[in-house]
Amino acid sequence: MKTFKVPAKENVSPANQQLFDKLAKGLGKVPNLYATMAYSENGLAAYLALNGAKSSLKAKEKEAVNLVVSEVNSCDYCLSAHTMIGKLNGFTDEQILEIRSGEAPFDSKLDALVKLAKNLTEKRGKADAEVVDNFFAAGYTEENLVDTILVVGDKTITNLLYGVTEIPIDFPAAPALHAKA
Repeated sequence: MKTFKVPAKENVSPANQQLFDKLAKGLGKVPNLYATMAYSENGLAAYLALNGAKSSLKAKEKEAVNLVVSEVNSCDYCLSAHTMIGKLNGFTDEQILEIRSGEAPFDSKLDALVKLAKNLTEKRGKADAEVVDNFFAAGYTEENLVDTILVVGDKTITNLLYGVTEIPIDFPAAPALHAKA
C-alpha cells in the first residue's frame, strides 16, 4: 500500500499554509492528521469548519463521543489525541477507559450519550430503539441527537483518514483498553 508522508507547510497550498499558521498559533503545532488533510485544497478548511462548529453538546460530551467512536473504529491516532484532550477536559484515566469501553457509570446522562455514540458507530447509523429512548430519557433533546450524530461523523472522518494513511502519531500513546482490568 502507498506510504503517506505528512506534508510540510511549504508543500501545501497558500490557503492551507495560512491554516497551518492559525493551528500552530492556537495549538502550538499542526497535528499530523490535520496536516495530512492539507493534501486537499479544501479538505482541511472544510474539516476545521465542521470540527469547530457550534454545538448543543458540551466539550466534555463531545470528547466522550470522540473517545468511544475512535475505540469502535480502532483509531490509535484519535485515541491518543482524545485521551490527552479528555484529560484536559477533566476526565480521569479511569473514566477515559470506561468511556472507551462504551459506558460512563460515573455519570448516568453521559452514559446514555456514550452508549448511543457506540451503538450508532457499531451499527452504521441504525441505532437500537432502546438506546435512542434511553438517550432521550436521560434528558437529551432532538437537537442533542443531531449534534451527537455530527460529532460521530466528524470523528469517523478522522478515523478513516488515519486508517488509510497511518501517518505518525504525534500525541502520547493512549493505553490499551485492557489496561482497565
